[in-house]
Amino acid sequence: MELVIGSRNIHKIREFRAILKPFVKFDLLSLIDFPQYSPPSETGATFEENAITKAVHAATELQRWVIADDSGIVIPALNGAPGVYSRRYAGENATDKENRLKLLKEMNHLDDACRQGYFECWIALASPQGLKKCAKGVSEGTITQEEKGSLGFGYDPIFIKHEYGKTFAELEEDIKNRISHRRKALDKILPALEALYT
Repeated sequence: MELVIGSRNIHKIREFRAILKPFVKFDLLSLIDFPQYSPPSETGATFEENAITKAVHAATELQRWVIADDSGIVIPALNGAPGVYSRRYAGENATDKENRLKLLKEMNHLDDACRQGYFECWIALASPQGLKKCAKGVSEGTITQEEKGSLGFGYDPIFIKHEYGKTFAELEEDIKNRISHRRKALDKILPALEALYT
């Protein structure tokens, strides 16, 4: 059975594939396999809205089961920014590094007690007939003063997971994949995935 990962982000696709590896009955595809497909704009006010829009749109257009996520980093001391604008925080075509540098600059005046933040991820599962399930995962931590580590992607080099003392970009991939916000959301989706082939 085919399951499409609703993304063209190679880092995100790799993470999904690693977490879903035990589900060998799925033939995992991604939007890279459908170059003619044009995803909808991320216009939702929440991660949940964006995840559902992406999954339902792709499932309808591709006539396949689709799993899609929307995620980002939330800083309470910045009134929730970057939030749903995480991917384009420094501009529509900003690089991950540009987004990180902007966030570090915005937080420059904050002391350690105010440098709390969390990654939030919503994952939606949809069939050609519509939405089947949507779930949330959160990873809490603190924001560093500077980038550390060369692994991961996005805001990983400036996010220290509570209890680990390392940024996501310093943690081994298998460790991050066990504790990440994406894993927590995906764990809640797994029963629905399992039901597809039982």
